[in-house]
Amino acid sequence: MGEIVRYKRDVWGEEVILGVSWDLLWVIAVAVLTLLAAHAIVMAALAKKNLDRPTAEGRRVVRHESIDRAFHWLMAASIFVLIFTGTAPIIGLRIAWLNIHWISGLILTFLIVAHIIRSMFWQDFKSMLLTPKDFTEPFDSSSKPGKYYFEQKGLHWAATVVVLAVIITGVLMFMQIDTPFWDRTNSMPEDQLGLVFLLHGLSTLALVALASTHIYFALRPEKIFYTRSMVSGWMSEDELAANHDPAKWTPKEAE
Repeated sequence: MGEIVRYKRDVWGEEVILGVSWDLLWVIAVAVLTLLAAHAIVMAALAKKNLDRPTAEGRRVVRHESIDRAFHWLMAASIFVLIFTGTAPIIGLRIAWLNIHWISGLILTFLIVAHIIRSMFWQDFKSMLLTPKDFTEPFDSSSKPGKYYFEQKGLHWAATVVVLAVIITGVLMFMQIDTPFWDRTNSMPEDQLGLVFLLHGLSTLALVALASTHIYFALRPEKIFYTRSMVSGWMSEDELAANHDPAKWTPKEAE
């Protein structure tokens, strides 16, 4: 644990947790880049030269409503700002990062709460649930998913856990600093605050890995139409038929 956790001596001379070891940031960066590069090489080797991908021409169906696309890109922007401002001091960038960091955190918190409420009452929440049958999907080439693939669901739930951990620990840390809403209180004991710093740091590292993985797969040639649908909102009927089971997901026609 000595390479993962940083410690310090409190005013009583006792050893308490200071936070995560930020050397792990470089470990995560190298590991993620290596794994994604390996995946790209394997996929290139397995790719069929004359692979006919579904066309974007013809009739279109709605994959993402405009409000959901707005949520996605606003959350993506706030997460990017949080990662940048949170890691900037670690990599040696001298910027006034703290206010930008907590403001972005509050924006992300609001967006996540609003997204959860919308997903439960205005969207098909069940379409994102992982079921035992979903775990067989990657091993059955004949099986097509509903709206979301097993991998998409898995990444979504992993990101959900990590982002909630970032938010909860971030709010606890936010309550300990000077803000326009209150003065710093130092109300949390050092050992508890150190544990919060540790959990916030670990969840930040996990968020870096997940964000990098998400961007990579969003830019994969065979998946780029999903990224387009997050911008434009639509996918073609040919793309729908090639990648999804209409019995499990029947979207409405795009205008």
